[in-house]
Amino acid sequence: MTRTTRLTALLASGLALTLAALPAHAVYKVIGPDGKVTYTDTPPPDGKAKVTPVAVGSGGGAPNLSGLPAELQQAATKYPVTLYSTRDCRPCDAGRRLLQQRGIPFAETTLAATSADQAALQQLAGTTNLPVLTIGQQQLKGLTPGEWHGYLDAAGYPRESKLPSSYRAPAPTPMTAVAEPAPAAGTDAAPAAAPAPAAPARPASGPNIRF
Repeated sequence: MTRTTRLTALLASGLALTLAALPAHAVYKVIGPDGKVTYTDTPPPDGKAKVTPVAVGSGGGAPNLSGLPAELQQAATKYPVTLYSTRDCRPCDAGRRLLQQRGIPFAETTLAATSADQAALQQLAGTTNLPVLTIGQQQLKGLTPGEWHGYLDAAGYPRESKLPSSYRAPAPTPMTAVAEPAPAAGTDAAPAAAPAPAAPARPASGPNIRF
């Protein structure tokens, strides 16, 4: 039995009924008494640091599914696809082309080389390597074309593109956005401290099958 056949059989047995859109993960920007800026999923308990929640993208702008073939609408509704990528990342570009050529309506979330985005990705996927692809709640870490196609097959996506020529992909959205409090009236807002650049991400191999 091939891997794709096993994936399809598991889906049919109902083991994939728990898959849904990925939940958001909490990340905080913490400015300590010494002015040091860090990003963490657990705010400090002492109350001496300034803590600001960071909005974490759990998927870029949602694709418009209206007007798509029923088979494609059904797969995209049950198992939405999101690509997590960054600039100057050849595996990310190759993964995007794979999805486009197959006709997958997907959302894209882009990461900047910041501590906030690295912390958010670590919380979301347990890795700082890109690309990361999510199909429902299944995470595929790194680009392995055969594995990506296998999971897309199992989720019911057509093998050949069925997107109409009028379809327009949604614009990518950023991974994080710090919700800074508004300055008090009559005061000048202090410039925000720039987070240190994170190490360049490298692709990693995919996870074990969990469908």
